[in-house]
Amino acid sequence: MTRALLEDLQWRKSIAQTTDQGELANYLDGGSRSLYLGFDPTAPSLHIGNLVALTVLRRFQLAGHKPIALVGGATGLVGDPSGRNSERTLNEIEVVNEWVGKIRKQLEGFLDFSGSNPAIMANNLDWTAPVSAIQFLRDIGKHFSVNQMLARESVSARLEAGGISYTEFSYQVLQAFDFLELNRRNDCNLQIGGSDQWGNIVAGVDLIRRVEGRSAHALTIPLLAKADGTKFGKTADGSIWLDPSMTSPYAFFQFFLNSDDRDVEQLLRTFSFKSHEELENLFESLRSNPGAREAHRALAREVTSLIHGEEQTAKVENAARALFGQSEIRELDEATLESALKELPRTSVPRGQEFPSWVDLLCAAGVVDSKSAARRVVKEGGAYLNNEKISGEDFKPQQNDLLHGRFLVLRKGKRDLAAVEVIS
Repeated sequence: MTRALLEDLQWRKSIAQTTDQGELANYLDGGSRSLYLGFDPTAPSLHIGNLVALTVLRRFQLAGHKPIALVGGATGLVGDPSGRNSERTLNEIEVVNEWVGKIRKQLEGFLDFSGSNPAIMANNLDWTAPVSAIQFLRDIGKHFSVNQMLARESVSARLEAGGISYTEFSYQVLQAFDFLELNRRNDCNLQIGGSDQWGNIVAGVDLIRRVEGRSAHALTIPLLAKADGTKFGKTADGSIWLDPSMTSPYAFFQFFLNSDDRDVEQLLRTFSFKSHEELENLFESLRSNPGAREAHRALAREVTSLIHGEEQTAKVENAARALFGQSEIRELDEATLESALKELPRTSVPRGQEFPSWVDLLCAAGVVDSKSAARRVVKEGGAYLNNEKISGEDFKPQQNDLLHGRFLVLRKGKRDLAAVEVIS
C-alpha cells in the first residue's frame, strides 16, 4: 500500500527530494506512521500554494497514515526566509493567534479529524513558549553548526541579497525543534513540505539523530510554476485564497477553469484524487480536443468541491452558465450572483437616478472604447441585457430589469461581460 502511495506520488510528479526513498518506503511499510506538515499563519487564510503540500498530506491519510497539521503559532511570529529577499513584517501576537484559529478551521475541512484514522492538529507555540532562551540555546542551539546554517540555500540567498536578521536566521532552528518535539510527543518520524523547505526539514532530521539517536525522514514537494514562468496561485489581483470571503468560490472556480492549457495536466496530477486511468483520459481529451475544455472543467469542479463543497460548486457552475445565457440568470441567488459579478468590468449608478442607455453603460464599464463602438454592437445584434437581446441604440434599462434590486448584466457578443450595480 505504501509503495503504491510513493509510486503514485512519483507519477503525479509530487516528490522533489527525499532523504532516502528506499528507507522511507521501508519505514512506511511498517504500519500506520505519523507525519507532519507545517503552516505558518502569515495571513488569515491559506492559499492555493499551501494546497499543493496539503493535498499530499491528505493522500498519506487516505493511505492509512496519521497526518499532523502543525499551525505555527510560534514560527509565524518570526518569519521564514525561504523564497523571499526581504524581512517579513512581524505581526502582533493577537493577530497571529486569530489567524491560527482561522487556519485551523480550514484544515479541519480538508483532513479527517474524527474517523478511524484521525488527523492531529498541533500548535508549536505550545512547546516553544514555555522554554526560556537560555534553555533553548543550551538544549537545542548547541546542536547546530553556524557554518551549516549559513550554507542553507535560503540563508545564503538572503546574505547575497543584502543580509538577514538573527530572527529569521533562527527560523530553521525553531522548525527543527518542532520536528524533535513531534517526534517525542507523537512518534513522528517524517516531515513533508515544499521544496524550499528542504534545508529546514533536514535540520530537524539531524537534530532528532543528535538528540534522540533516531532516524527520521524528509520528503519535499515541487513548488508549482505556471508555463508562462509566473508563480502558481498568483494573479494580477493577488493570491487565490481558500477563505471564501477573500476569494469567492466563483473566482476560485474560474481560476482553475481558465488555466493555461499547458498547465492543466500537471494541475490535475497535483490536485485530483481521480484514478490514473481517469486522468489519462482527461489528458487525452486535452491533447485531442482542447477547445472542449473537459479537463479544465474537471479540474475546476474537483478542486472547488474539495475546498467549498459540491453544493457551492454547483452554484458557481450554474452562475457561469447563466452569465453567458446558458441558464436562467434570474434564478441565481444574490450571494452567488454578486460573487460572479465581482470578477467583471463594472460601473455603478446612484439609486433613484434614471438609467443611462445600454450604450452609455457599456462604455462606462470599459468594455468598448467609444459610444460608436457600442452602437455597432447593437446594430450587429450582439447587445444583451440580462441575456435578453437589445435592439435599439437608445434602449435604457428600467427598475424592473434589476436583478435582486441591485444588478444588471451587460453582454457584448458571446463572451464580453460587464456588471452594473445600483448604489445608495
